Amino acid sequence: MSDENKFPGENNTGHIWDDNLRELLNDPPTWWRIGFHASWILVVVYTLLYPSWPLINTHFKGLMGWTSINEYKTDLQSIEDVRAPYENKLKNMTAAEILADDSLSNYVVRSAKVLFGDNCSACHGSGGQGIPNFPVLADDDWLYGGTIADIEMSITAGRQGMMPANAAMVNNEEADKLANAILAGNITTEPLYMEKGCVGCHGPDGKGIAPLGSANLTDSIYRFASANQLASIKQTILHGVNDPVDTETHNAVMPSFGGTKLNETDIKKLAVYVHKLGGGK
Repeated sequence: MSDENKFPGENNTGHIWDDNLRELLNDPPTWWRIGFHASWILVVVYTLLYPSWPLINTHFKGLMGWTSINEYKTDLQSIEDVRAPYENKLKNMTAAEILADDSLSNYVVRSAKVLFGDNCSACHGSGGQGIPNFPVLADDDWLYGGTIADIEMSITAGRQGMMPANAAMVNNEEADKLANAILAGNITTEPLYMEKGCVGCHGPDGKGIAPLGSANLTDSIYRFASANQLASIKQTILHGVNDPVDTETHNAVMPSFGGTKLNETDIKKLAVYVHKLGGGK
C-alpha cells in the first residue's frame, strides 16, 4: 500500500495496493439500499406478528396469536372433514360390507396404508410380501383361512399356532424321509405321514386344516423359509412350533390387535387392506 494517492481526482480512501488496486467511497447501489432497509423492516414486522422474543417466564406470543400446534390442528381438522363422510359409514358396516362397496374399499386401501405400516409391515413387509420366518399376506396361502372374516379374526384375536415337538417319536432317519417328502410335494405318499399321526393335523390330503392353523404341506410355500429348506423342515418336524418345553422349537406368535391396541374401525380397515393385497379369498 502506498501513502501517495495516484488517483487524486477519484473518490477513494487513498489506500492503494499493487499500484492500482484501491478502495472507493462510492455509495452502494439503490437496489442494494432498498433491499437492506426492507430486510430489517421485515424482521421487525415478523417479530411483532409472530412468537419471538423470550421474556422472563414466557415469550412474546405475537400480535397474530399464531402457534404451530394450532396450525397443525387446523390442517388436521380439514383432513378429517374430508374423511368424515367415509369414516361415519365405516363405523356401522362390517368388513365384508366395506369390501363389497367399491368406493369405500378404495378409500380404505388408501387410508389403511399408514395403519398397515405402523402395525403390520415390521413382520409382513411394506407390501405384504413377508420377511424371513413371517407369513406372506399377498399370496393365496393361509394358515387360518383367507376370507375377510378370517383375516379380521386374526387381526383382532391374534394367532399362536401349536405343533408339538416330535423328536421323541420320530428318529433322525424318519425325519429325513418326512422332510424329503414335504420338499418334493408328495407327503401323502410317505407311509410315515399316516403312521406318525401327521394326518391328524394336516389332513388326509396334506393341505392343512384352517381351524387348526396347520400348514399346507403340498404347495412348497414354507412358513419358515431357509437357504437350506430341507434342514428347516426337519427342524420343524423334530422340534415343532411354539412347543413350551423344546428350546429349539420355532417361535411363531401373532399378537392380538383388538381391545386397546386398535379400535374396531381400524381393524376392519386393516382386514380389507390385507384382503385386497391380492391373497384374500
